Amino acid sequence: MAEPGRPVRSQGVAGTWPVGRAAPAGGFVPAGFDLWTSLTETLREWARAEAGAGRLLPWVPVAFGCGIALYFAADHEPVLWVVAATAVALMLGAVLLRRSWLFAPAIMIAAVAAGFAMATWKTARIAHTVLAKPLYSVSLSGFVETRDIRERTDRFVLRVTAMEAQRSDVKLERVRLSVRKGTAPEVGSFVQLKARLMPPLSPSRPGSYDFSRDMFFQGIGASGFAMGAITVAAPPETGGIRLRYAAIMQGLRDAIDARIRATLDGDNRAIATALLTGRRDAITAPVNDAMFVSGLGHVLSISGYHMAVVAGVVFFAVRALLALIPGLAVGFAIKKWSAAAALVAAAFYLLLSGAEVATQRSFFMTAVVLIAVMVDRRAITFRTLAVAALIVLAVAPEALVHPSFQMSFAATLGLVALVQIGMPNLFASPDHSATARIAMWGGREIAMLFLASLIAGLATTPYAAFHFHRVTPYGVLANLGAMPVVSALVMPAGLLGLLAAPFGLDSPFWWLMGIGIDWMIAVTRWVAALPGAIGSLPAFGIAPLIAASLGIIVMGLLRTPLRWSGALVLLVAIVCGLSVRQPDILISGDGQSVAVRGRDGHLHLIRASKDSFLLKEWLAADADRRDAGSSALADGVSCDEAGCVTPLADGRLVALALRVDALADDCSRAALVVTVRPAPPNCAAMVVDRQRLAAQGALALTQHGDGFAVQAVKARGTDRPWSPAVAGEAGFGVSLAPQAAVPRNRDATPSEADLQAED
Repeated sequence: MAEPGRPVRSQGVAGTWPVGRAAPAGGFVPAGFDLWTSLTETLREWARAEAGAGRLLPWVPVAFGCGIALYFAADHEPVLWVVAATAVALMLGAVLLRRSWLFAPAIMIAAVAAGFAMATWKTARIAHTVLAKPLYSVSLSGFVETRDIRERTDRFVLRVTAMEAQRSDVKLERVRLSVRKGTAPEVGSFVQLKARLMPPLSPSRPGSYDFSRDMFFQGIGASGFAMGAITVAAPPETGGIRLRYAAIMQGLRDAIDARIRATLDGDNRAIATALLTGRRDAITAPVNDAMFVSGLGHVLSISGYHMAVVAGVVFFAVRALLALIPGLAVGFAIKKWSAAAALVAAAFYLLLSGAEVATQRSFFMTAVVLIAVMVDRRAITFRTLAVAALIVLAVAPEALVHPSFQMSFAATLGLVALVQIGMPNLFASPDHSATARIAMWGGREIAMLFLASLIAGLATTPYAAFHFHRVTPYGVLANLGAMPVVSALVMPAGLLGLLAAPFGLDSPFWWLMGIGIDWMIAVTRWVAALPGAIGSLPAFGIAPLIAASLGIIVMGLLRTPLRWSGALVLLVAIVCGLSVRQPDILISGDGQSVAVRGRDGHLHLIRASKDSFLLKEWLAADADRRDAGSSALADGVSCDEAGCVTPLADGRLVALALRVDALADDCSRAALVVTVRPAPPNCAAMVVDRQRLAAQGALALTQHGDGFAVQAVKARGTDRPWSPAVAGEAGFGVSLAPQAAVPRNRDATPSEADLQAED
């Protein structure tokens, strides 16, 4: 019963508006006093409710992730023993404070330290050599660990056992090599070859995705391509249990692909293989692009949806079969047996699909849910999500900065909030006749599918905008049109095909799978062709993404009306993200490509190499929909054999000097000179040369007065294992200012040293 003088709580809502309070001494009540005190008391009630028993656990992985984020933000590698000792001390301190009100903040601080320490330890544990400079005609011997079949070329990862290169004694542990389509060696084989090796791909512009960091955590120190024939030889030693396992799983994937290929072809075969084995590189570019434009790209990456479908189909199929046996259905817990069978199926699917980070997260989440069923606990909760997040981040801390982890957990958080908060409120009155009639016709399922697609799409939008510079306006429409068919036909048919393949009865199931994939592709192309389907957004910095993440987390985890403060944070993030000024000049890390923003507001390209990937990244980050092969990209650019020039919006010239003899003229006429040659010391122009590019990588320049503010891929002082510092970077600041005019002889010829550098 409610206490006298206290209003009754309704529907479990934490916090109430208190009734009248005593007036201050003297009898005078200032205007707004009651309103202010009531608001303050209400906020306190909400805060106490949010800090109640069991409510802080979901925030532990958030704090753990913040520690990992701090690790990746560090300028140089932390000292492992100091970091570990700090984390242990803070955790012990939190334990000692467990009966104090300081326990909650102490445990959060300890979680931050633990995340920082875990990421530091992971990097130290896998430390390996990373190639710093290109190597040509390198002799390699080693074991093939993985193989990818792609649309135009194949590639494989080689675990190096012997390496010989002229004028270099560097030794790499693993390299990733591209070869002609159909020539990649078998997984587990020992091969000998010659290759050209390049350092891991660095970001194409400041703020873009760091592929070199990804390759480092995969244990890969260089990439390149094989030159000439690949010789399969007898191994000098065994490859180990891990390699034998990889060969077995690759053989299984190849066998499944061969069975699918016997019935399906083209994109149908590629998508079917991707859904079952995780190999998605053979999908043609038009279909792949349409999938992502329409918002169905998530279907191609095995994640929570696929794992849930596999576990769900197995769970209900096993339970239905066991229910047909009266003795088992009455006397045994067939629900728990079904959950155990589903867990085994999910584990097999994890191994078959290659166990990527997104798949690992999905498996851990699914496993926690199934284990909860087996021990009679509530399955879908924020605690389940928290445990899964902690497991993934502890095993692979680098997953935090990967888009698949960010998008997957954001979508899952939104869906869990929908299940725990939205569904009870949405369907709180099922006895009404109208609601009952709608539910009988499938209205509830349609509404839930619509809400799930909408919430998952909105939750992942900030990450898609940050990493891929696009949004999917018709994502809900595409998911409503395609996902029921994928769930009810494509995935079940694929699972039945796997079961029937050993008996030679799988062809009908692949055919059924192909029918569903045809429908999915048709929906994809239709949605991608709708007006405004390509929602391009210019690149923005990490700060708006952090704010958006905070807003999503607050809206998802809080249960009182305080959750709507997350919407305010999200709104601020959107405003900040859309107001970011785009750079006026982009310079590639090799100094061979320069993009200059002209009077028309578009980028005009100067390039001495044909790097289509770089150009696509630059155009996407600028929300520029022009084709990377369009000749209009070079409008306003004047070139000859010595170099190129193009004007900025204010008319000043930017020059790309390809030869030494072009520098004298460029230094006297251009405001900025980009060159990989040694620039003369008396150059009056601002210069970006080989030394600066080698030290800082790709650059983004924004006009600031007569000079430029400089953003670099590698900020000053940065030295990480995947991006080692280069000697001599200390002299490069964060701005470029005009040089004082220096008199010189216009007829001067290049020096002998310059000519030697040219050669």
